[in-house]
Amino acid sequence: MALVRITARVDYAVRAALELAAAAPDALTSDRIAAAQGIPARFLQAILGDLQKARLVTSQRGREGGYRLALPASEISIARIMRVEQGFLAEVHGQRPEDVEYPGTAATLANVWVAARETYRRVLEGVTLADVVSGRLPPHVAELVEMENAWKSFGDRSEVDAPRGV
Repeated sequence: MALVRITARVDYAVRAALELAAAAPDALTSDRIAAAQGIPARFLQAILGDLQKARLVTSQRGREGGYRLALPASEISIARIMRVEQGFLAEVHGQRPEDVEYPGTAATLANVWVAARETYRRVLEGVTLADVVSGRLPPHVAELVEMENAWKSFGDRSEVDAPRGV
């Protein structure tokens, strides 16, 4: 399975949706969203088109025009937006973790990938746009954020190259 990677496109899509959630029920122009979040305008147009096709965003022309969320922010999870932009939340060589089969001693590794995806899913499905806009994350997510190790990255090259026992 790939490491947990948040692409620029996914990051921009979530941030654009958050701007729309914060402005609801009012509409925002793509220029206003782009300026507020520092998203390249052309990139944002494509993302808003994706979100429209997925029926998460609507648009309207005219004086009161712009983009709006098509659903309440409390009904749109971060995972839902991610899936619009990248498909699966987790994959192994382009396959869903449950479709991967390994021979011999690696056979149980597929179970590890499935468990990792489920953990990732619990966070991303459990957090909505409304949660982020309000600044109040669900308790199970807030608890993870409070963990000291949550704010540390492991596997840094300097750790790999460091002499053992240091």
